[in-house]
Amino acid sequence: MTYRVGDAVVFRIIKCSNHPGPRAARISPEPHGEQYQYEVDKYWTVADVQQDGSIVLQTRRGKRHTVLANNPRLRRASLLERIIYKSRFPNPSNADENDSVTRASTNS
Repeated sequence: MTYRVGDAVVFRIIKCSNHPGPRAARISPEPHGEQYQYEVDKYWTVADVQQDGSIVLQTRRGKRHTVLANNPRLRRASLLERIIYKSRFPNPSNADENDSVTRASTNS
């Protein structure tokens, strides 16, 4: 599957904690019952496509994560997800403004 800059994607992250949140899916207890392991969908945008087959994903707050394009936990967001969860996807124009603000504040 090929991705382009600006594509809305969903990345499923595996987390572990004492109290899974309301968006947790596939919840299972740890072997000794101390914590739970679960999955959470993250709604990100493709920020860059690398030559080596990896892509750079951007969060709403401007963080960037590099993953392989063929990662089984990565998929393109459906039309319904893009409509329902519109506020969870990063806005590319806001991300650029956040980057410039971050760069300006670190240079001071």
